[in-house]
Amino acid sequence: MGVESARLDAELLLSKALGCTKERLYLDYEMALETAVKDLYFSLLQRRARREPLAYITGEREFWSLRFHVTPEVLVPRPETELLVEVTLELAKGLEKNHPIKILDLGTGSGAIAVSLAKELDDIEVWATDLSAPALEVARSNALRHGGSEKIHFIEGDMFCPVRGQRGFFDIVVSNPPYVRQSELQNLAPEVRTWEPKLALVGGSDGLDFYRRIMEEADLYLTDRGIVALEIGADMGSDVCRLIANVDRFSPASVYQDYAGRDRIVVARKLPFDTINQRQISKLRSVIRDSEQSEDNG
Repeated sequence: MGVESARLDAELLLSKALGCTKERLYLDYEMALETAVKDLYFSLLQRRARREPLAYITGEREFWSLRFHVTPEVLVPRPETELLVEVTLELAKGLEKNHPIKILDLGTGSGAIAVSLAKELDDIEVWATDLSAPALEVARSNALRHGGSEKIHFIEGDMFCPVRGQRGFFDIVVSNPPYVRQSELQNLAPEVRTWEPKLALVGGSDGLDFYRRIMEEADLYLTDRGIVALEIGADMGSDVCRLIANVDRFSPASVYQDYAGRDRIVVARKLPFDTINQRQISKLRSVIRDSEQSEDNG
């Protein structure tokens, strides 16, 4: 059926049909299957043969050593996104705060990032936004499952819209935004292009639409020297760094590579208000000077 992990998937689906762990299969490998179990098992295999993601069939996926509930309303959490959690935790622990660290998670989906951060940090408050009400229900269920619901505010809405009144409020803005280029969609695995929500995948013709939106507004909601941490596509490091540099309200971006040596996370820090003003004044003076020189040459 063209599935690289066919044997492993078949074992996991059998364990689901039996209601036992995969390890238990090896202990009772000679067991006879009842008719009802066989029928259920074959129906699960048929779903996987149609390239439905294993996580949607089993209803869960491991992320950050936690079992997350997933449905077709949300992206399946990826191992590479764990690096975004790791980097954000490192940044959060480096903040000198006498109050809970406030983190905004844009496009939370299954809540994997928000819940993992809340699980790891005691003194933290997370605001997690998503345009999809069904996705937020999945995220809430995961927060309840892992005991972090009291630290997380789940809010329905597009990107920054639900937190319009909280300017200069957040210490960190974190996001794994849609970054697949429109032209690349058909090249993705069938599990992704056919089954996962396209609103959470595609980032426009160049994949940068959501990075532009985030960087245009992020400084409004961050404290001075607040941090933006974003997951990126493996070939997007220079493009996203250039985009951040053009915004002119953040320090030069840093790129973190994943364990395969690919660019994966971009981090930038908001400049203090005085520095931003000085930059803007310098830029304005440069524009005026260039204009005057152009008139003189004319």
